[in-house]
Amino acid sequence: TPTERFRSVVRRLIHMRKTIRLVGIEPRSAATLLNYSHIRQRCTIGIMDYSSIRADAQRMRNAEFVRFLKNDRASRRAPWAKVRWINVCGISWDVVSALALKYDLHPLSLESVLQQRGNARSKADYYNEHLFLRVLCHRLSDDDAHASISIQNDDGDDDQEEDQEEREDEDQEFQSERTDVENLPASRRTRFADAQDVKANKDARNRALLHELKRGDRVNVTVSPLCIFLMRDGTVISIHQDNTRDFTAPISQRLWQSQAGLRATADPSLLVQSLLDLVVDHALAVIDEYQRRVLKLEQAVLIKPSMKIVRQLHILQGDLILHKRTLEPITTVVYGLRRYDLDRVTALGQHDDPNAKVEGYMSHKANIYLADVHDHMEYILTSLDMIAGITDNLINYAFNMASYDMNETMRQLTLATIIFLPLTLLTGYFGMNFKVMSIHHLSDTFFWEVAMPTMVVAVVLFLQNDIKRMVHYLSKRMTRHRIKKVRALSMSGRGARVLMSLPQNYRYKYV
Repeated sequence: TPTERFRSVVRRLIHMRKTIRLVGIEPRSAATLLNYSHIRQRCTIGIMDYSSIRADAQRMRNAEFVRFLKNDRASRRAPWAKVRWINVCGISWDVVSALALKYDLHPLSLESVLQQRGNARSKADYYNEHLFLRVLCHRLSDDDAHASISIQNDDGDDDQEEDQEEREDEDQEFQSERTDVENLPASRRTRFADAQDVKANKDARNRALLHELKRGDRVNVTVSPLCIFLMRDGTVISIHQDNTRDFTAPISQRLWQSQAGLRATADPSLLVQSLLDLVVDHALAVIDEYQRRVLKLEQAVLIKPSMKIVRQLHILQGDLILHKRTLEPITTVVYGLRRYDLDRVTALGQHDDPNAKVEGYMSHKANIYLADVHDHMEYILTSLDMIAGITDNLINYAFNMASYDMNETMRQLTLATIIFLPLTLLTGYFGMNFKVMSIHHLSDTFFWEVAMPTMVVAVVLFLQNDIKRMVHYLSKRMTRHRIKKVRALSMSGRGARVLMSLPQNYRYKYV
């Protein structure tokens, strides 16, 4: 009956909905709110619409941006704008959930954005709605830069009142979400809180301990993910942890220049390529800093190796291995975008007509520029291998020099022992308190007449291998000297004959 068919369709949809919730992050579910509502950070969101003839930019905070997305009229893109770049500086649940609801972001991509599992691999995921990229960015930082999560207000005194209002709006939204969470069963809240506290405390304790042990002996590098969403309508969303907009400042400056290629083409895939190129540029700066550090340590090892320098080299080598593990997937991501972009879009099977033309997310010009990014990544990986090899050689050299010094010391002690051992033996023998063995009735010359031949025989017996090697070395030196002398005599006679056969002017030049 129609009623049974309707109920069957509803049950099928409910089942599909439950299956979707089991995979990824669904922003509308209460379980997602329970697990991720604690991610709070005051973000700086930049919205830039541009084309080849015009550009416009806005800057917002969390509450203002959420209201902006909920207002369809305000968030509608202007007709002249070919590309919209939403640059989210900071990670906060309210901002990410609003973006997910507005642009229908895939739940698996949201999980990659919100679940920061340390240094996870860089990857590229293709979905029907968008292309998702997660790339680890390596940046040089100060010693305590990673511990600071506060927002610096650089807008002057005029923005303090607006910031205060935004804080109040965010607090109200957080309190409402907190009320929704508190309405959940107590067992779910307890389970969530206990697991979160135990893991966070343990990880924080281990990281703090390692950081203190390696303080002052390592290159301070911050590894943070950069998440990029590329939509079919020309919208690009970038999310990263740096809430000061310093990371993406070079690209923003290029977009304000009408003569720049990024602005003139108005290609969203070229904007994605520029973000990847920016990540590679920061990685190049990290490699240069490691090269400078290795040069300083190499000079110190060549001057005077010590265990302190070996410790620094060991810490440096460990960091290089970790950086290579996090940088290698970036090369795979860039190569996949250049080589398999069209194939992956085709594999999605979102086209009903098999004869329809399939277009990838990356344009032809973006693929050309990605080749340069790929070359830079190859140079980075090669440099990492080279620096790691130099570090390993320096560690081996330091230990070899320590072993050589120890061997020389033991050799000197052995020589002294060999020389003085016969004398010690004879002194103990003739120094016994027996009348027959005593030499009180003899002169001191008798002792040396016996001691010197005994010492010579003992030295020859113990050092016979060294004496043979010395004789062999001297014979080779004498052979080389004879050969040089014979060649000099032969060349002098022939050289005189050749010199006399030359004209006078050439003879003067030759001399």
